[in-house]
Amino acid sequence: MQARILEFAELLRHHGLRISPAESLDALSGLVHTGLNDREVVRGTLRATMVKRLVDVPVFDELFEAYFSALGQAIRETAEGAGEALGQTLEEMRELLAKLEEMLAEEGVELSDIARALMAADEGVLEQRLREAIEEARGEAEGKGRFRPGAFANAVGSAFGMPQLQEELEGAADAVEEAMEGDEAARLREMIRQRMGDLQEMMKRAAAIERTRNEEKKRDDAGLGPIGEKSFYYLTEEETREMKEAVARLAQRLRNVVAVRHTRTRRGVLDLQRTLRQNISYGGVPFDVRFERKRRHKPQIVVLCDVSDSVRNVSRFMLQFVYALQDLYSRVRSFIFVSEIGEVTRLFEENEAGQALDLSLRGDVINVFAHSDFGRAFKDFHSEHLGSINRRTTVIILGDARNNYNLPHEWAVRDIQSRARQLIWLNPEAKTTWGFGDSEMDRYRPYCDMVEECRNLNQLYRVVDRLLLA
Repeated sequence: MQARILEFAELLRHHGLRISPAESLDALSGLVHTGLNDREVVRGTLRATMVKRLVDVPVFDELFEAYFSALGQAIRETAEGAGEALGQTLEEMRELLAKLEEMLAEEGVELSDIARALMAADEGVLEQRLREAIEEARGEAEGKGRFRPGAFANAVGSAFGMPQLQEELEGAADAVEEAMEGDEAARLREMIRQRMGDLQEMMKRAAAIERTRNEEKKRDDAGLGPIGEKSFYYLTEEETREMKEAVARLAQRLRNVVAVRHTRTRRGVLDLQRTLRQNISYGGVPFDVRFERKRRHKPQIVVLCDVSDSVRNVSRFMLQFVYALQDLYSRVRSFIFVSEIGEVTRLFEENEAGQALDLSLRGDVINVFAHSDFGRAFKDFHSEHLGSINRRTTVIILGDARNNYNLPHEWAVRDIQSRARQLIWLNPEAKTTWGFGDSEMDRYRPYCDMVEECRNLNQLYRVVDRLLLA
């Protein structure tokens, strides 16, 4: 069971949950006290010890069902289906198995343990053997680097010993026909045939479960359902209004997460030397524990937003999100550009975010109807504002890097990065399009500390989440 809990923790990490070794140990310790008899108690124990954020609960529940329930459910369903096809209950099938074993014993034939488990629908033995086969097939699949359900099902069947098992069952069926006649022989033969078909079905179900396990599920961080994954490019007017409300909710959620984290870390880390010195009078027993307090500095943020027609909607939400979180930063400066670059920080300081956005994008600050020229914008920022960048500054650039074949001036991005704490580029285009046509993403990318696709609100949330909690 310990191995399965650790593997489940790895599965949660794979899908975006923050699970440390300490939390895995807490889960194992908790199960020692609660036991494994009640499935809902196990679920509650693992959720309490592993999940730290409310937004991760749906992901946890879905993966718990897939990992701990799916195989057993598949085995139960195939057994029930076999009983329905044969018009028999599970007990009647087991009575037939006893007759089959008795008849085979007279012929000097003995069924293997796994054959008996299959015929008797022994869920525990079948699930254990199937998990072992899946683990072996998983290693083979990972070595090939790509998951194919059909190939995986074949690999599981091979690891399970399916060819040998089929041969054994076919031999048993032939022995039944030679030794018995009449309706009972026909029933035994049909039961063997049905269970052989069920075995094939179990392999397919195992592959389907593994596919669910391996799919990179997009976390619904925004709690918006499908709209959270919808591209900014295709939002309707009604969806745009919903997004504005969601941005405010997400900003508040991030504030809460940051506040909790700061509260937990305010005490600092154990200062061993000071603790030992302070407790000399107690014979070295640490009655008075001392901690080393590290002052947390709020980051400075500089945002450079491309507001050309192709990405204006993305930039709108980016600026709104950043300014909704401005109390978490020591300083926020915002710039918009198409070909020219202009600062809009004061507009956000003097106006409500929505009004400031409208004022920024109506054309008074820069010509928003020009053709994109990233190189010129970066060169102008370099000459006019580079001095404002320091080692506490995080620079965020949002744009598609489509430069209309103008000079990219990537040296300007290089110099900005060299002075900044980090430089993050968020590109609203799909990664598959980067570097093609007039995209200069390949030239700018080497000078970025992080480059992320940012096409929807969930992706934007994850980036800001990482920025604040790193």
